[in-house]
Amino acid sequence: MSDPAAAEGGGTEPGGRPAMRRGRRLGVDVGDARIGVASCDPDGILATPVETVPGRDVPAALRRLAAIVAEYEPIEVVVGLPRSLNGTEGPAAAKVRGFARSVAKIITPVPVRLVDERMTTVTAAQGLRASGVKAKKGRSVVDQAAAVIILQTALETERVSGKAPGESVQSSI
Repeated sequence: MSDPAAAEGGGTEPGGRPAMRRGRRLGVDVGDARIGVASCDPDGILATPVETVPGRDVPAALRRLAAIVAEYEPIEVVVGLPRSLNGTEGPAAAKVRGFARSVAKIITPVPVRLVDERMTTVTAAQGLRASGVKAKKGRSVVDQAAAVIILQTALETERVSGKAPGESVQSSI
């Protein structure tokens, strides 16, 4: 998007509701071993799981994420930022910030945004257990489920505020 104001959202829909930008988005849950990826429909209504990318080989993970971005053509990628319950950032958040900068660099000009992901993996695991998913199978899908929660929360935030969620990531060149 070339118009910065449009990229940040803004405006209103009929009835005075904040305007929601149209376009598919990707949500990403970064873990040490696995990276969950989710997508939404072009209207930003529903987030759905895409895949779990192996995360230990970072260059391979970045290549796979770039391929997913090329396939889905999102207007932005939303990456979950792990904060502690009191809102502070620790080593995991620093690692995710660095990973998000690397993603931003390889998928330019698609914007990358960081959004608060507190409790998403716990919520995803609880939801999977409640739906009868076994623990062993759950490990392979919990990261996708967390990515869905991250993306769905970002969509709801934008729907309410009319602004792009979270903070923009600048690629390190």
